[in-house]
Amino acid sequence: MLIDFHAHAFPDNIAPHAIRALSKNGAIPCFHDGTISGLLCSMDEAEIEKSVILNVATKPSQTENIIKWCLKIRSGRIIPFASVHPEIRETKNIIKRIKGEGIKGIKLHPMYQDFEPDDEKMFPLYEQISDEGLIVVFHSGDDIAFPDDRRAEIGRIIKVREKFPALKIVAAHTGGWMRWEEVLEKMAGRNIYFDISMTSGYIKSHELFKDIIKKHDGDKLLFGTDAPWADQKKESDFLKGLEIDNKLREKIYHLNAEGLLDSVR
Repeated sequence: MLIDFHAHAFPDNIAPHAIRALSKNGAIPCFHDGTISGLLCSMDEAEIEKSVILNVATKPSQTENIIKWCLKIRSGRIIPFASVHPEIRETKNIIKRIKGEGIKGIKLHPMYQDFEPDDEKMFPLYEQISDEGLIVVFHSGDDIAFPDDRRAEIGRIIKVREKFPALKIVAAHTGGWMRWEEVLEKMAGRNIYFDISMTSGYIKSHELFKDIIKKHDGDKLLFGTDAPWADQKKESDFLKGLEIDNKLREKIYHLNAEGLLDSVR
């Protein structure tokens, strides 16, 4: 079984515009049309059983709409995460509602939501997420659409980890996109989950990738792609072809994701 812990999709009426805008910003191609049906077709081709849909509220008003959409699209194969915009100051009831509705986690993106993860104004939100036992996925490292923007630098994620030891943190893109030497030095081995999305085609060598996963806790590695901005089949083939222990491969494929998702009750 394969679980993609980092995928994206949009409502059918929004998907064409969202895909055009986001692809233009990052100058990267898409590998499906951005809809749930397009994602499911991609999953079938890649033999992926389930995908976690990571939504991002780019303005406060989107927080409620995203929760509603999560409830509409979730299924045995689609596991949607909510998002909370940092400008919303009273978030306790929102987090309780997310938990009460059975949504497993929240995605936060420092660039698209204009915040720094280690800013103290974010701490009440983290405490609420931690208290409810939810998962938080951070975009970590650089972003192709925001050159030279350091709001998601890995040191900030590490500070959050140290401040909130019980918070279930996933640092996307193998700890920090395009900052993998720094990840190896400073983040690998810490109590942080890594999804391995958007890594295979960008990391300078497979040896560096293997060094990271060798140093990191094998129970905290998650398969992810960043679809539709990555080819799910190509990403699954990359992992299948990597020379790693089969027990570790199964953990990355699905066992770690299952354990993390099941921890939210």
